[in-house]
Amino acid sequence: MADDYKITEQDIESVIRYLKIYDPENATPEKAISMLEDLQTGIHMLAHNNPELLEKLYKEVKKHN
Repeated sequence: MADDYKITEQDIESVIRYLKIYDPENATPEKAISMLEDLQTGIHMLAHNNPELLEKLYKEVKKHN
């Protein structure tokens, strides 16, 4: 993951749409930003602690795109 990644309005809107379906009580921009920041941190930690798993996850995601 690039260190220069910045959360965009499109990212926030996408997460809000997801939250409206699965957790409507928390479908706010603040919760969306928090979720994106947590995911960013998790991916960063995974890259350091288990790069093989990150590579496997990446390949799985890539297959579906």
